[in-house]
Amino acid sequence: MNAFRPASRRLLAAVGLLSLALSACGLNQAAPSKPLTHPKTHNRTTSHGQPKATPPVKLGWKSHHANPYLPGDLMIADSFNSRILIVTPGKRIVWQFPSPGTTPNQPFTEPDDAFFGPHFNEIITNEENFQTIAIINFNSKKIVWEYGHHGVPGSLPGYLNTPDDAFLYSKPGGDVVTVADIVNQRILFINRNTKQIIKQYGQTDVQAVNPPTTYGAPNGDFPAPNGGTLITQINGNDAVLVNKTGQVVWTLHFPAGLSYPSDANFTPHGNVIVAFYTKPGAIVKMNPHTGQVLWEYRYTSGSAALNHPSLAVELPNGMIALNDDRNDRVLIIDPKTNKIVWQYGHTGVPGSAPGYLNIPDGIDFLPAGITPGNPKNPIGHHLWSYPGNGY
Repeated sequence: MNAFRPASRRLLAAVGLLSLALSACGLNQAAPSKPLTHPKTHNRTTSHGQPKATPPVKLGWKSHHANPYLPGDLMIADSFNSRILIVTPGKRIVWQFPSPGTTPNQPFTEPDDAFFGPHFNEIITNEENFQTIAIINFNSKKIVWEYGHHGVPGSLPGYLNTPDDAFLYSKPGGDVVTVADIVNQRILFINRNTKQIIKQYGQTDVQAVNPPTTYGAPNGDFPAPNGGTLITQINGNDAVLVNKTGQVVWTLHFPAGLSYPSDANFTPHGNVIVAFYTKPGAIVKMNPHTGQVLWEYRYTSGSAALNHPSLAVELPNGMIALNDDRNDRVLIIDPKTNKIVWQYGHTGVPGSAPGYLNIPDGIDFLPAGITPGNPKNPIGHHLWSYPGNGY
């Protein structure tokens, strides 16, 4: 285990958990009844009542066979192997950065998360313990943009301290990079072209659970509808939805008895899913308006138990994908049975050979039908493709 990340995470988790009253906005509202991504539905019968032919199943990029649990490919930030992989449902590695036997054109160490850019032709990643975020061109496998000073924490312009969850947005005025700058207690919005900070949520170096003025160790800044941001606070044990101007829309407190929330994000139907970075770990899905727990995965022992999971997402088919960091594996869980139905990596056995991982700390989903690397791919198809947010 790297000396930086576990120590810094434990230090942050040890800070007293503060409480913040749930916003009165939306307390009695029902969860959205339609998926946030508004997929089109199709009538499956003809005008004469005869069944239509079933459309062919789209396969993931370079996949040979459909998989009932994983309807596309997974990108994995294999942190302690200092690499990013794309793995098919059949568990083949079909893309890797850096390519085996090569050296990146810029320093690249321990990618903590990795997410596709808007057109699936770039990847943005944060090197949390090495204080940088980088954009990688998918085709050339070169780092084409970087922010921060490798291995040097700081809070002045151009510096970061424990950056987490970097995202790349395509905006009319130019691309924007966002990042949760944990130890600096802020969410940054950075102009890609100028590297200038164009907006900031929170006060630099002021750790206090008092959104929207200050935040308590924010480690998540996931895209939300209409230009909003879903901010996870370690010290608040909550997720805060802010609108495009940074004002609080609502606050969702996580259940008592669970701590260290990590990377809360929206499911396709507008609920919130969050991992708890503990041993044993847990995954919880909640209605953000009522606070009701809709689903929970939490085992204390055995092969089903999690060891410091840091990100969980709900796939379009309802399956839950997650990285189980210190168990050296990425999982798909069927929420109807709470069973692990797909796994990449060997439980608790780190390695770099095909089929092995070493502290995988991030995942992203590549939907079937999308060919990565094409700059003309339409914006969208991400798990967080909401109106008005640049995806």
